[in-house]
Amino acid sequence: MNIDDDLHDQIRKATAVSCRSINAQAAFWIKIGVLAETNPTLSFNEIIARELQEAGVVTPSVRVTAT
Repeated sequence: MNIDDDLHDQIRKATAVSCRSINAQAAFWIKIGVLAETNPTLSFNEIIARELQEAGVVTPSVRVTAT
């Protein structure tokens, strides 16, 4: 697969934050993009939450306190 040099550079930079390889980061973005296109009413956060739930990940609730 050919990836534009600028996009490849952005993927490489994102790997430092996400602790994924370049290929794994690109695969993640592709998967999320496909899910977003096939589920246009879901937000990014809803897609991620659904994927985590389907993988059996239990996520704790986050409580926000006023400061």
